[in-house]
Amino acid sequence: MPTSRADVATEHASRYLQQLCKHWAHKFPVEFDPHHGAIDLTSLGRTVMEADAKALHIAVAADDATSLERLETVVADHIKRFAFREELTFDWQTAA
Repeated sequence: MPTSRADVATEHASRYLQQLCKHWAHKFPVEFDPHHGAIDLTSLGRTVMEADAKALHIAVAADDATSLERLETVVADHIKRFAFREELTFDWQTAA
């Protein structure tokens, strides 16, 4: 199962983690608290997030490389919309 990670520098990591989890809770199985979140996007893959004072740490996993790339894009696009007041950088690193 292909996986990748991104560490996104922001002082608002907990806010974005919770917003994304709440946003998808009506559609997908979600569990979260202010520092940890997990979302099972049924047909696309799984997203796990950790928030600390300086960054949002995101790990995504999917069944194949194409789905992984799509999941990276979907997660990043949603978080960027929540973070419209700041410029976030997503540097996805594929796990070896």
